[in-house]
Amino acid sequence: MKKYSKTVIAAVLLTFLGNINAADWPRYLGPDYNQKSSEKILTRWPADGLKLIWKRPVNTGFSSFSVAKGKAATLEQRELDGKPTEFCLVLDANTGKELWSAPIGPAKYDGGGDTGTRDNRGGDGPRSTPTIDGNKVYVFSAHLGLYCFDLDTGKEIWSHDLIKEYGSKNITWQNAASPVVEGELVIVNGNSPSGTLMAFDKSTGKLAWQVEQEPMTQASPIVAEILGKRQVIFFTQKGLVSVEPATGKVLWRYPFPYNVATGVSPVVAGDMVFCTAGYDVGAGLVKISRDGDNFTAKEVWRKPKQLQDLWSTPVFHEGYLYGMITFKEFGTGPIKCVNLSDGTVVWQKPDYGGGNCIFADGYLIALSDKGELALIKADPKEYIELAKFKAIEGKCWSTPTLANGRLYVRSTKESACYDIKP
Repeated sequence: MKKYSKTVIAAVLLTFLGNINAADWPRYLGPDYNQKSSEKILTRWPADGLKLIWKRPVNTGFSSFSVAKGKAATLEQRELDGKPTEFCLVLDANTGKELWSAPIGPAKYDGGGDTGTRDNRGGDGPRSTPTIDGNKVYVFSAHLGLYCFDLDTGKEIWSHDLIKEYGSKNITWQNAASPVVEGELVIVNGNSPSGTLMAFDKSTGKLAWQVEQEPMTQASPIVAEILGKRQVIFFTQKGLVSVEPATGKVLWRYPFPYNVATGVSPVVAGDMVFCTAGYDVGAGLVKISRDGDNFTAKEVWRKPKQLQDLWSTPVFHEGYLYGMITFKEFGTGPIKCVNLSDGTVVWQKPDYGGGNCIFADGYLIALSDKGELALIKADPKEYIELAKFKAIEGKCWSTPTLANGRLYVRSTKESACYDIKP
């Protein structure tokens, strides 16, 4: 038998471990809808920041990146025949080179643009994030267009104009929710009078089920397993509603107030679900119980006008929530650590504004709305910042994406990819 040196064996093992540690981030909020990655990351950043792999300009938009199969998908606003139009944009994840783009409807929004309060200027654009599943990419536009494209070529496979076909009604500031792909279905809140919660066959686009009257919000639905049951959880104008993915059957509800807009996705913590909204609504925590096939939701606590959050979905880790749980404190708002059991704020650090954070390897990777990337220890005892640098220019209301040892960020002006492998 041929003998190998310890150096060769070590190199092979490192390569193997690196490969099994790598993971795609194919949808908004990550592979498990919880903004967490299973990857190991570099925890000692150079003084001048992470190594830049590529950077390129993008047109305005608040869409995040979904990364899978060597491709990165996002949405941006472009001109088409002299009219502002939303486009699905797919890049080579390794180089940033544009592979294809496809129009997905008009780019017309309420408010936004270059007016507003301090650090709330700098553009407008698509709010939703594409979902990559297999060899396809699914997009839910601001004006309720649902699209399926071939991931490699950009060829449209099927599409639906929900407003024209199903009488769907849009909301103020238009749709920001991303589509959920679960099993063989694409699931959205289409806000149709015939049933707002809608599922389509992901291959053909055929309507599979349409149920309930749960008026839509900007919050993206999530998928989670609670007490052994896989379920899709929507945050609607009536509150939280959980449905069975295959049929749309309602499993449980939690009534929750609505005012003006709701943009934060539900956060699942075992058998509990956290939700929050701005405009004087506040936050709440509900505990789910199961008796056979019957589920019930019981409120644990409610904090009216407290823990208000506009759109930054927090991360749950070992009993605590971490994130930019702030309301309209653009440029100045803090990142917070909140004890989930009672909703008390344990610590907070200002100057993150309306940014977003994700979790990996015991750390928070936070992107402020000013474009600063920070590495923060997920420690409930105190705020521990290990590194921080200016990563990108423009208004950053998008969530960072961690895939295969690389960190993808974008703003209303540019996008970038950084090496974060350990």
